[in-house]
Amino acid sequence: MSEATLCTKNQIVIPREARCALNLKPGDKLLVTVLADRVAIIQKPKSLAKVLYGIARGLYPVDYLRKERESWE
Repeated sequence: MSEATLCTKNQIVIPREARCALNLKPGDKLLVTVLADRVAIIQKPKSLAKVLYGIARGLYPVDYLRKERESWE
């Protein structure tokens, strides 16, 4: 496990092993979120549409939407 230190300008350096594992380059964006007493830092996807595409596939039975639409009429 690597360690990062907060400098006086409130900046951190991401350890080399983490940068290499995420293939980070200068200028890449990271998302930071606070989860209770922890902080999560993740790489911001270049295209949110590509990340979310197909996320709900298989969530409903095959004919569910057809039956739901028919109930509206």
